[in-house]
Amino acid sequence: MAARMIKIREFSFDDLYNKGYNWLLTFGPKIIISIVIAVAGWWLIKVITGRLHFIFEKRKVDASLKPFLISLIEAGLQLLLFLMVLQELDVQLTLFASLLAAVGVAAGLALSGTLQNFTSGILILLLRPYRVGDSIIAQGQEGVVESIEIFYTVVTAYDNRTVIIPNSKLSNEVITNISRQGTRRLDIEFKFNFAADFKQIESILQSSINSMEYMHKTPKSRIGVSTIEPDGYRIIVNVWTNAHGYQDVKLQFQEKLIEDLKANGIKLPGML
Repeated sequence: MAARMIKIREFSFDDLYNKGYNWLLTFGPKIIISIVIAVAGWWLIKVITGRLHFIFEKRKVDASLKPFLISLIEAGLQLLLFLMVLQELDVQLTLFASLLAAVGVAAGLALSGTLQNFTSGILILLLRPYRVGDSIIAQGQEGVVESIEIFYTVVTAYDNRTVIIPNSKLSNEVITNISRQGTRRLDIEFKFNFAADFKQIESILQSSINSMEYMHKTPKSRIGVSTIEPDGYRIIVNVWTNAHGYQDVKLQFQEKLIEDLKANGIKLPGML
């Protein structure tokens, strides 16, 4: 009986040994290769993210976007590495892929607008059609850009209204950046009757321009007759000033022109 028990145990041990040995022969190389792939892939991801830090710094990518982009790319690479390791281990990914695709489709349908704003925000931060501090006209709104978020842009209108515009609207529509060049042309038009002497008016207007502190010498200011009408003619004044503070300069300049014209006896039948 004892001999029989020993024989059964010897048979069981040998069988277990053979199965383990066969399993190692079959899966051992795959495990080793998977470990090598995981270690090498992890090291490569660190190298790539480090390189991205350098590239983003060199290209002066927006500070709020840089860590987000790097984290997003790193997470994507890690997921790809994980799938490669599973594939090397012969783990069936069909169910996993189907589940991931279903979740992706459902999330895409539910968050289509949000995702569109998200991708538009990334494009805006990368391409920089406008920056914080720029004055823009978009979606019928004019004001100064206060902040550029991932999903929306905050604009403060000149009457101090806070306007929040979805980034998808800004990436797909026309944006007028009125401060990027640093200067703006200020156009003011007056109407006079034919009895008014153009040369006298031109001299008064030019003197007013020269006395204004915020007017640029270059490009050169321009004064001329823009339109001739049956009851008179119109004179347009083109001057250049800083883009920032444009509205304040416009108000001061218009007031100055009216005062100087009246002081010199010039009547103003109409003004645009």
